Amino acid sequence: MSTRNRKPRRNRPAGRGPSGRAASRPLPRGDHFATPDASPLRREVERRSAVPLVWLHNAPRWMLPLAMAAVFVAGLLLAGVAGAVLLALLAGFFAWLAFLAWPALRGGERAMRVVVVVTLLALGLLQSGLF
Repeated sequence: MSTRNRKPRRNRPAGRGPSGRAASRPLPRGDHFATPDASPLRREVERRSAVPLVWLHNAPRWMLPLAMAAVFVAGLLLAGVAGAVLLALLAGFFAWLAFLAWPALRGGERAMRVVVVVTLLALGLLQSGLF
């Protein structure tokens, strides 16, 4: 089979790199990761978030949705404080991602993220038995 007619594979893991470690996905386009003209708080959060974000980016694509679904289902199934804590942790994770993405989002996208975080917190309060 001729290699001229083959299309390059995109968005698929490339296998192993030259060092023997699993090759990572390419990083998103752009010159830098920081928001230009950001406040000191945003700069600090972005700086501290860089390593976890790169780790999440290099993790298998199925891992994050599976982990979030597991935490959500466990939070709903566990009664009392344990379920409330899991749902609050999930809300905190979504809030962190929303904070990082906020400058690039439009009105409807921002509203949806706020709705998701508030809904998770409300479900956590219901699970706690306080209401």
